[in-house]
Amino acid sequence: MTILPPRRSWLDIRWRQFRNAPRPVVRAVGANLLVAGILGIAYLAYDVALTRGARLPGGDLRTFFAALDVVLVLVVGSTLTYLIVPLPRGSSAGSQRTGWSAALGLFASVPIAYLVLVIVIQILRPLLT
Repeated sequence: MTILPPRRSWLDIRWRQFRNAPRPVVRAVGANLLVAGILGIAYLAYDVALTRGARLPGGDLRTFFAALDVVLVLVVGSTLTYLIVPLPRGSSAGSQRTGWSAALGLFASVPIAYLVLVIVIQILRPLLT
């Protein structure tokens, strides 16, 4: 008679996956979160300055800067991930980088850029204005 271990709940499985995430994924998300956070704070400062009546050169360019924010997070986040996430080494001594590292950064940057802008525009901006 075999005794099977108890089945884990869906939440328990997801929590374990979250705690044991692969290092390349953590690095990619961290790099993109850093870039998106810095650019999000810059966008928030620009938006609050315009809301409080500052006259900045070029007028109201919030839409342009939001789009630029997303593009910069995609490009800089992918490049940063390419630089800090090497391929697994295996038996060789040197580490290699390929376009897959940059692709990992690109796939991580899309939702992070969106989520940071949502937090900045929908949550932080009403608190500061």
